[in-house]
Amino acid sequence: MSEPLLPAPLLSVRGVSKRFGGVRALVDVDVDVREHEVLAVVGDNGAGKSTLAGVLAGAHRPDAGEVLLDGRPVVLDSPAAARALGIAAVFQELALVDDLDVVENLFLGHETLRGPLLDEVAMEREAWRLLDQLAASVPSVRDPVRTLSGGQRQVVAVARALLGSPRVVVLDEPTASLGVRQTAEVLNLILRLRERGHAVVLVSHQAGDLQAVADRIVVLRLGRVHDVFDGDASYEDLLAAMTGAVRPSARTSREARR
Repeated sequence: MSEPLLPAPLLSVRGVSKRFGGVRALVDVDVDVREHEVLAVVGDNGAGKSTLAGVLAGAHRPDAGEVLLDGRPVVLDSPAAARALGIAAVFQELALVDDLDVVENLFLGHETLRGPLLDEVAMEREAWRLLDQLAASVPSVRDPVRTLSGGQRQVVAVARALLGSPRVVVLDEPTASLGVRQTAEVLNLILRLRERGHAVVLVSHQAGDLQAVADRIVVLRLGRVHDVFDGDASYEDLLAAMTGAVRPSARTSREARR
C-alpha cells in the first residue's frame, strides 16, 4: 500500500547557508513548512535555530540557497518584506514597551485612525477579538504590559503578530524563562494557532515542550539538519540527535550483537 501524499509545502528553505564572520551558523539547510502544521526546530545552543528563525522572518538574508513560498522563490530581505508575504515572527525579546498598555503595544506603528484622531474604540475592540480567539487570560487590555505575567506578555506579542492575518507564524524560544503554568499557557496558544489555520514554526532548545504540540521536529546540530522526527518521537531520541550521544538502549543493542 502506497503512503498518502503529503501536501505541498507552504514555505521552504533550500540549501540555505549563513555565516557570521568565521562562524558557519547554517550549512546547506533544507526545511519544509506545511499549512496547519506545527514544525518544531530544536537544537543545543549554537545549533543555528535562531538564525533559521531570522532567515524565515527576514532578519537575516542567507549567503546561499533560497526561500520559497508556495513553490516560488521569494526575497526576505527585511521583516517588513516577510510580513508583506504573510510571515510574522515573535522573537525571544518580544519587543514590548512596558509602560504602554496592551492596546498600545498591539497597534504600535499600525494605529487605526478615525479622521485625524486615533480610533481607540476600534483598536480596543480588535484587541479583545484577537485575545479572545487565542483564549488569552489578560485581565484588561488597558493594563500596562509591565503588570502582566511572562505567559501573558507572550500572548500579547503573538496577538500583535497576528495583525494582518499571516499564514506563517515563527516563534523563537517562546517558553524560555517561563514557569510550568505559563509554559502550558503558551503551548495551548500554539495549538490554537494551528487550529486557526496558521503554519507555526516553533524554535526551542527545550525538547520536552516540543513533544506536546509538534507535528514534526527538525533537529539542528552545528548548523546542519541532523534529523527529522514525527511529533511522537521519544525525548531520548531527540536528546541523542541534539547532542550526538548514543542512547543507552542503542548502545546495549550493539554490545549484545558483538
